[in-house]
Amino acid sequence: MTIHSVVIQKLLTTNAHIGRQVSTHHFKQFTYGFRNRQSIIDSDKTLICLRNALNFLSCLSRDPSSSFLFINTNPLFQPIIDEMTSRVTSLSPERASSLWKMRGFLTNSCSPKKFRSRHKKLVFAPTKMPDCVVIFDTERKSSVFLEAERLGIPIVALVDSSIPWEYYKKVTYPIPANDSVQFVYLICNMITKCLMLEKKKDGAKGTGKKATIKDQVESTSESKGSASDEVLVVPYDNLAPMSCADIADSKQLLDKLVVVKYNGALGKNMGFGGPKSLIEVKNGSTPLDLIVNQIQSLNSKYGCNIPLLLMNPKNTHNDIVKALEKYSTLDVDIHPFEQGERTQHESFVSEGGEDKWQSSKHGTHFLSLMNSGTLDVLLAQGKEYALVVNPDNVAGVVDPKILNHLAQNSIEYCSEVTPTTSTGLINFMASSLQGMFKLEDFTSDHSEKSVKGFKFIDTRSLWLNLKAIKRLVDTSALNLDNLSTLKLFENSIGISIPQSRFLPLNSTSDLFLLQSDLYSFTEGMFVRNDARVSPSDPSIALGPEFEKISDFKRRFETIPSIVKLDSLEVNGDVWFGADIVLKGKVVIDASPGLTLRIPDGVVLEDEEINDPTDI
Repeated sequence: MTIHSVVIQKLLTTNAHIGRQVSTHHFKQFTYGFRNRQSIIDSDKTLICLRNALNFLSCLSRDPSSSFLFINTNPLFQPIIDEMTSRVTSLSPERASSLWKMRGFLTNSCSPKKFRSRHKKLVFAPTKMPDCVVIFDTERKSSVFLEAERLGIPIVALVDSSIPWEYYKKVTYPIPANDSVQFVYLICNMITKCLMLEKKKDGAKGTGKKATIKDQVESTSESKGSASDEVLVVPYDNLAPMSCADIADSKQLLDKLVVVKYNGALGKNMGFGGPKSLIEVKNGSTPLDLIVNQIQSLNSKYGCNIPLLLMNPKNTHNDIVKALEKYSTLDVDIHPFEQGERTQHESFVSEGGEDKWQSSKHGTHFLSLMNSGTLDVLLAQGKEYALVVNPDNVAGVVDPKILNHLAQNSIEYCSEVTPTTSTGLINFMASSLQGMFKLEDFTSDHSEKSVKGFKFIDTRSLWLNLKAIKRLVDTSALNLDNLSTLKLFENSIGISIPQSRFLPLNSTSDLFLLQSDLYSFTEGMFVRNDARVSPSDPSIALGPEFEKISDFKRRFETIPSIVKLDSLEVNGDVWFGADIVLKGKVVIDASPGLTLRIPDGVVLEDEEINDPTDI
């Protein structure tokens, strides 16, 4: 019998799996269903959540100055909790006064308080705020939840099937279970053993005081020296392919993935009133259609379940939810979230700073979403990796090949990058297994004028290890000053993807490129035309007359063929007919007051056109 099965049997003997007659919607992820009108809690998920909570408490206990607040009002539990606290405090007498044990009493914002009498000083609580609050009976604890959230104190709590959403979302580490006396005894016993084990480890190492997270990161950076300012870039073509023979292994890996897409980018600069995700880019399909079709294709091919989380600001949420109605028949698990106008963690990751290779703003929204309780839910469901899709990149791909590389090499942070148009660098990367590049070699501004002097463009598509995110959120490492996001992760890389995998949608010039014959798409992924010889895309610059999507559509009967085009510049009142072919460098500049019409079927190669006689 395995250890896992033994622990599951212990959980079953404590009746931890027996819920209540009511099961709230957010709790259904932890249940099997109902039996005899009572919800049945999944013991496997209870065990996962329990391990996460114990791991968090163990990490906190490594610091001798840490303190815990145990909340309980059930008299049946109190002898068990008294025994636990007495054993834990005996491990370290100097922290006995900082280990809190109260019966449902949490002081207000001025907590804790000291009171002086004529003869002696009475201390109702330590003068130090607790690092964690552990709640054993969550009923009627609204004040505890609210004040712990206000003070930024993480909460570990037993939750049952009837806990309201407004309290559940405040729990950092929920443990879904029936709060029976036997289960509380089991948890207290496990907490005691975990803390004793950490104390034994510290004694064996002979360390007096545990270094803080900041000290650990700084010492790691010092030991690496100049390497901390460099990043390993791996060419996409050098990644090991996934085995097509073993579908079961591929399914198991893809079942650990969740895709997150932020829909805050608007199309106002193109005259589109809604989010960019709903702009038709090709054959009536939108960027949202593409990412949904990708996930649908993978789910069908491998039999996996990749959920899609959509983070929507208030000004785009209703439009996105309405657009989701057409996906109701697809095999895709889509969860839209409405975000506030400003996230509480927006200051954790700056877009500038000393390192110049930073997470984009949508990465900040992702961290806010993870801290809202969603992260614990995903971990409880067995999810380990997240792909945070750049909202501006319509060619972002849910790539099993990249996911496989992350899993095989224990990568915690991966940013997709693409070489600039330097042919020498492209040839170098094609012949090199891997390379170290300084952070100054990367830029997130992909405009033609801004990429000069840089070797890579950061596409702002991120692959993240959820367990690593959990570690950083729990230890507040994301609050560290003067450290980039990259340095916070133990193993970070960049993957150099082809330029065809990075197609931003910021203007009608970008829309022209997407709708041309240079690209087609299948299963939600853009595919470049094999007839294109140059490794880079042509440069497209359409004048202000084409700025709005409505004007753009009216001025083109059909999008010209540009497979052999190097650059196109259009200014003035220009109208295009059907079946036009553009090659080389083409400049069309209509004089002021002149309407210039390009006739059907014309071929323009290395030409500069100012009036009809030049055609």
